[in-house]
Amino acid sequence: MTTDRVPAPDHVAVLGAGMVGLSTAWFLQERGVQVTVIEKSAVAAGSSWGNAGWLTPSIAVPLAEPSVLRYGLRAVLSPKSPVYVPLTTDPRLLRFLAQFALHCTQRHWQRSMQALIPLNNGALDAFDQLERGGVEARTMAANPFTAAFRTAEDSQALLQEFEHIEASGQRVAFDVVDGDVARKDEPALSEEVGTAIRIRDERFINPPAFVAALAASVRARGGTIIEDAGDRAVTTTPTGVLVGDDRYDAVVLATGAWLDRDARQYGVRRIIQAGRGYSFTVDIDELPRGPVYFPTQRVACTPVGDRLRIAGMMEFRDVGAPRDPRRIDALVEQAGQLLAGAHLDERHDEWVGARPCTADGLPLVGATRDPRVFVAGGHGMWGITLGPVTGRLLAEQVVTGRTPDALRGVDPLR
Repeated sequence: MTTDRVPAPDHVAVLGAGMVGLSTAWFLQERGVQVTVIEKSAVAAGSSWGNAGWLTPSIAVPLAEPSVLRYGLRAVLSPKSPVYVPLTTDPRLLRFLAQFALHCTQRHWQRSMQALIPLNNGALDAFDQLERGGVEARTMAANPFTAAFRTAEDSQALLQEFEHIEASGQRVAFDVVDGDVARKDEPALSEEVGTAIRIRDERFINPPAFVAALAASVRARGGTIIEDAGDRAVTTTPTGVLVGDDRYDAVVLATGAWLDRDARQYGVRRIIQAGRGYSFTVDIDELPRGPVYFPTQRVACTPVGDRLRIAGMMEFRDVGAPRDPRRIDALVEQAGQLLAGAHLDERHDEWVGARPCTADGLPLVGATRDPRVFVAGGHGMWGITLGPVTGRLLAEQVVTGRTPDALRGVDPLR
């Protein structure tokens, strides 16, 4: 879809001050557009705040994959399961789950991978552009990025996933080592670790620090960020867009797990479901040099300052539901199996965040039926990794009216 029916905008409102919204605002500024970012609460207050902070485009894949269905009904109904779906009669959630299950096939996964690869290929370059352009936070080399397992047999599922990724045309650089070699690199791994896969050429960030630096850069370049704005109605007119009582030439909806609610009136019919993740930070006797991943347990560990952030779990639940302490307990139990020296009983910053997930595992980025309204969201677990590259591509579309080839597979009207 193109937006050549209206002139290039001079002033754009961006709703949402997470990684996706702020990246879009920053790249709009690169193209000479005045921006106002409107955030219902605070910068990075949503899923940008407490996630693992991985920048791992080589392994950014659709959440809807065949292995998810192997958990079985009994597993997903357990609050200890890495993937948890509480018993529900919510018709919207049940509809999402049915659509999600239909996409958990190899054929659908391959199709979605083809749409993700162009975004993955540009992900790290977009971070480099932010840094060159004045964002003061820095990405850090994940050297090493370690995926650890109890046994070599346990590692086969991830190695098979790498085969599928490479068959799709995306490269994964890695090597396999035994537990002793892995512990020499990362003493935070326990004696239970029998084998590990070291993934090369990846990076990581401290998410809230990076997003705060991105917000500071938007402001320094003349942008306005309005926090604690609450929900503001969006109304289009023949000459512009009203957000509350203020007029803009165009608007970008980057409201995370609320995106489908906000974009439905503009023709976006895909369900955005909150895939809630949990995290906390702990002190650890020896801080890992890079991210550590326990794929079997679905637990992600990342150095954040002088502590280790432990994150994980996928909980399909209402975005506003209270934090479930059983999910924190499950994360503690799973992490304690393969970490050494982590003070798991002295947790800080316990958090739950609503990752915006789509049934096909692809984000929604681009123009809507209204040529003045654009959307950016639905990245699932990859909002940090792909936020800047999708923001750069969307800024191009907003200004030029042309859809970049890399956005065709994530058309929000698909």
